[in-house]
Amino acid sequence: MPLRSARSGRVSRDPVHHPLFARCYARVSVSAETRMGMAGVRERLLAGLSGRVIEIGAGNGLNFAHYPGTVSEVVAMEPERVLRKLAVESALRSEVPVDVVPGAAEALPVKSEAFDAAVVSLVLCSVRDVPRALGEIRRVLRPGGEVRFFEHGRGGGRAMTLTQRALDRTLWPPLSGGCHVARDPVGALRDAGFELGPYRRMSMPEKGPRLPTSYCVLGTAWRPALEEP
Repeated sequence: MPLRSARSGRVSRDPVHHPLFARCYARVSVSAETRMGMAGVRERLLAGLSGRVIEIGAGNGLNFAHYPGTVSEVVAMEPERVLRKLAVESALRSEVPVDVVPGAAEALPVKSEAFDAAVVSLVLCSVRDVPRALGEIRRVLRPGGEVRFFEHGRGGGRAMTLTQRALDRTLWPPLSGGCHVARDPVGALRDAGFELGPYRRMSMPEKGPRLPTSYCVLGTAWRPALEEP
C-alpha cells in the first residue's frame, strides 16, 4: 500500500495550516510531558497494542516513544506541516517503525481494513467533521480492530458546559488551531458504531484549577467484529 511520506517533501498542499498555533502547541506539549503528567497518560494509552497501527493527528510525535515493541508499524497522519516536520524527527528516534504522512482525518489515504488498531489523542476536538472522521477510522480498521483514545471535551457541570459552548462559538477555535472544548468524544464514538470498552474520565492537570480544557477521557473502543448487514 503506497503512502507518500512527509520525508519526501512532495506534498504541495496541506489540509490544515496553523503554523503559529503549531509552534506554540509544540512547546507547550513538550513541557506538559512532565509538568502535567502527559508521559504517563501516553504510556497507559498505548500499553498492550500490537500489529499495525494508524495514529490520527500525530502532532509533533510525542506518542511515538511510548509504543510497545509488539507494534509492527505505525502510520502516523498529521495534516499540519510544522507539526508534521517535528513528528518526522520524533519518528527517527522511535524504537518501532513509524511512517509520518500527510492526510486529514475525514479522508484517510489508506486502504480499508488495513490496520489492527487506531490511536486518537487530543485530535477529535479539532477535526472539522467528527462523524466523518470516525467513519474513516472505522473503515480502515479490520473487523474487531481497536481504538485507543485520549480526548478532552465537555465536562464540569452546567456552568462550565455553558462556558465551553460559548468559547466554541467565539474565540477558542480560531485561537487554538480549530480546537473545540465542548465536544463529547465518548458519545461521538458510540454514535459512529464503535463498541465502547472501559474508559476513565480524568482532569488534566489532576491538581489545580479546572479549566475549560481540563475534562478528559482515556479509554478503548472496538470496531464490531460482526457488522450488521
